[in-house]
Amino acid sequence: MNLDGLEKTYWEAQITRVQDLRARIASRAAVAPGRVVPEQTDLVIGTGRRLDAAIMFTDISGFSSRNAVSSDEQEMMVRVLNLYFSVMVGIAEDYGGFIEKNTGDGLMAYFEAKPAGDPGANPTKRALSCALTMDAVNLYLVEPILRASGIPPIQYRTSIEYGPITIARLGTRQGFNANVAVGNAANFAAKMLSLLRPAEIGLGAAAYDQVPLDWRYLYAQLSDVNTGWVYTGTSAPYPLYLYTGRWARVI
Repeated sequence: MNLDGLEKTYWEAQITRVQDLRARIASRAAVAPGRVVPEQTDLVIGTGRRLDAAIMFTDISGFSSRNAVSSDEQEMMVRVLNLYFSVMVGIAEDYGGFIEKNTGDGLMAYFEAKPAGDPGANPTKRALSCALTMDAVNLYLVEPILRASGIPPIQYRTSIEYGPITIARLGTRQGFNANVAVGNAANFAAKMLSLLRPAEIGLGAAAYDQVPLDWRYLYAQLSDVNTGWVYTGTSAPYPLYLYTGRWARVI
């Protein structure tokens, strides 16, 4: 996996992925009676796994203001979200990310620090490269499909932080349960979303420190937003950085 830009072969694969997803979604009913309960096979309830990772959150801006009153509007919303999230989850997995939560209008993924090799050892660079690819695919592939159908494009914001977290499965065995990320890095990544505007990518200070020097110098800007967080011991404000770089379009 190339973490420094979009390769033509990968971009062509994304075009095929989006087109295939669009065709499959259009060919089947989006809403059916009843429900299917997914299997829970990852962690035993009440257990967790501690790891160093980059945490990425995304959420769709203005999601709650979209009309979804009639059955037709709700079915169209299901189709739009199915396309969008299927594409985004696929990209996160391409970059070695693990999706741990779908919040309805957003995703939480973590990129675990791992030995050198494909897709690379630097988890924050992988998360940021993933975010840049998501942005390009949404802008150049998903948005034209929505506009052609008279649907407003999806705008979203992305936050990334790095640090030690525990991925734990909480809840009851027979009732509600879900994976959650526990730790300051996850908390701050989630907090950052409310401080960002649509289409912005935010980095916490720990994630910023892991970004390659040339990327920092060219594209990372210190935000003047007060995050409300401080460093333990010094009480100095904990900063937020905005990443302004974007991938160039391949074709």
